[in-house]
Amino acid sequence: MRRAFIEELLSLASEEERIALMVGDLGYSVVEPFAERFPERFINAGVAEQNMMGMAAGMASEGYRVFVYSIANFPTFRCAEQIRNDVAYHRLPVTVVAVGAGLAYGNLGYSHHAVQDYGLLRLLPNMLLAAPGDPLEVRACLRYLIAHPQPAYLRIGKVGEPSLHAEVPEVRPGEWLPVLQRGGNKVLLSTGATLPLARQWLEQPAFADYDLYSLPLWGMEHKQQQAEQVARFAQVVTVEDHLADGGFASWMREALAEQPELMLRHRGRSLSARVCGVVGSQSTLNAYGGLRADGASTEEGV
Repeated sequence: MRRAFIEELLSLASEEERIALMVGDLGYSVVEPFAERFPERFINAGVAEQNMMGMAAGMASEGYRVFVYSIANFPTFRCAEQIRNDVAYHRLPVTVVAVGAGLAYGNLGYSHHAVQDYGLLRLLPNMLLAAPGDPLEVRACLRYLIAHPQPAYLRIGKVGEPSLHAEVPEVRPGEWLPVLQRGGNKVLLSTGATLPLARQWLEQPAFADYDLYSLPLWGMEHKQQQAEQVARFAQVVTVEDHLADGGFASWMREALAEQPELMLRHRGRSLSARVCGVVGSQSTLNAYGGLRADGASTEEGV
């Protein structure tokens, strides 16, 4: 996903001279192509993330489309006040790019776990969450964000994610994107980096009659679109690499809260909070937190 991000950003920046990229003294081996081609639009703000976010807001107020890139926790929780007050409140076209979604940096411990970021960012009015599930959805989300400038949070994986679409899809906020349709009346609905995992689950007997959808773009303003889509299926299982509290499943339940008959059709597969104090690989921690490769539920998982 990182490679797709920088390649697509380069392509878009060659056509849109207001696109700028800021980093917090990281992203090496990824961001260099942009820095070399557009040095006047590349800023390394150093290990000063709050200052970096304020700079991005200032540049955006002068007409730039700013992408702020860092490992997931650093441009989110460390910059929460600046995102809330400087970016979202003023509706500025700053995209917070968080690399290492979920437990991608799990071997570096809890400080690098990105399992509470949905809960933080989806509470901000005007903020669009962009959580692509594969490299082609990364490109689709970037194209949407350039065409519709606004405050956004782009949450991408680390490396090695497979492409599950045949071509770059067209994405719209709040609209489910079909990935694999088998004509059933049940669906796995993934957001973000769990899409390949959900695709694996379809090979298991328990999910043999499920279709697979992705929701790459969502936020506070897009709950009203969910009931109509849920109503098309007998069961909807949301999948996310985020804690159950405050995450995608919680967002969906809020969207269905006034229609209890639809709430009964929804189940959430999220991470247990037991992962928060544990170090390990992404796959190991996902399984430990309840997102097993075989799709089986565990007592510890949600």
